Amino acid sequence: MAGRKLIRIKQKKEGRVFQMRVAGLAFREGHLLVHRATHETFWTIPGGRAEIGETSEQTLVREMDEELGVTATVNRLLWSVENFFHYEGADFHEYGLYYLMEIPDSFPFHPSAIVHRNTDGKSELEFRWVEATKSALTALDLPPYFLAEQIEDLPESPRHLVWHDGDLDIVAAGKT
Repeated sequence: MAGRKLIRIKQKKEGRVFQMRVAGLAFREGHLLVHRATHETFWTIPGGRAEIGETSEQTLVREMDEELGVTATVNRLLWSVENFFHYEGADFHEYGLYYLMEIPDSFPFHPSAIVHRNTDGKSELEFRWVEATKSALTALDLPPYFLAEQIEDLPESPRHLVWHDGDLDIVAAGKT
């Protein structure tokens, strides 16, 4: 990819947005790594938009290098998610891939403090570790909200979900 301009997988039209996002769940000492833009009230799983011409694993490795300055090891796919939500005046349809990943032990850990800051475009990002429990993720406000429901029981094989922001129930492919 060196020397080529990457093109994000994102389409905007008439107040609607489609994008592809890849995120990684990293755990340490019973905690999950999360991040947010400092102007936001909610937190998310680290990751970013996929680029045309790279695999989802390459996207995740690139994003962790850009945001954390480390080389992540991408493990198994946990979820593929069709995520529908409203944000900044637009209706989003996001195709998300959520992987289990490992980041080097050299990346800082503290059970409650901000451990890393970075600038991504116009956004200031901050990273922290949060207890990997349903109650901690619910209190933190971590969309998509199915993550809090499933954090204590990660799937053994990939699951496909359709998630509408605000839903109390997860709609799995082929099930209601």
